[in-house]
Amino acid sequence: MCGIDQPICGTIFSRNVFRSGARLSMASYGRLGLEFEICVRLGRDLDPGSGPFTPEKAGEAVDAVAAAIELVDDRHADYSALDINTLVADNSWNAGVVLGDFAPPPARLDDLEGIAYWNGTELARGHGADALGHPFVPLAWLANHLAAHGRRLRRGDIVMTGSIVTTQFPTAPFTYRFDVAGLGSVDISGS
Repeated sequence: MCGIDQPICGTIFSRNVFRSGARLSMASYGRLGLEFEICVRLGRDLDPGSGPFTPEKAGEAVDAVAAAIELVDDRHADYSALDINTLVADNSWNAGVVLGDFAPPPARLDDLEGIAYWNGTELARGHGADALGHPFVPLAWLANHLAAHGRRLRRGDIVMTGSIVTTQFPTAPFTYRFDVAGLGSVDISGS
């Protein structure tokens, strides 16, 4: 979608972390996008000296996972002229996250099915494997990326692992729900 060949990262600021049931004002965003994802939470630090991190090794640090919706704001970007520098300068468009309840990680995150609903009607389906093959693949990439710069993921950090359902850009009042089998649901509405 963005014409880049590797993951990118941005920072999620605590003031932009919302619980399921959040109600947003669309006027607060240039162009609000919703990405349906599995969020992981770390139970211990991933120290740079312990790398390089494989998905399995990074996954061992995960103590909980949740159904989540990442809020992005592309400010009506021209996708035909988009480049990596623009995305990085704009914090990868991160405008926050809406989190469902955290639960212990199941044995097979890649097999979990997520279903997105728009105003009560099924919109699309995806699987954990749609996040680069497994949600721990982007987690390992991020841990290695940070380690290369002397930084680390810390206990309690949350990591959004990538869309498993096509990004939605609401243009009118909306209600979305994202159900992930075995994890639970997350709801968001806006006007």
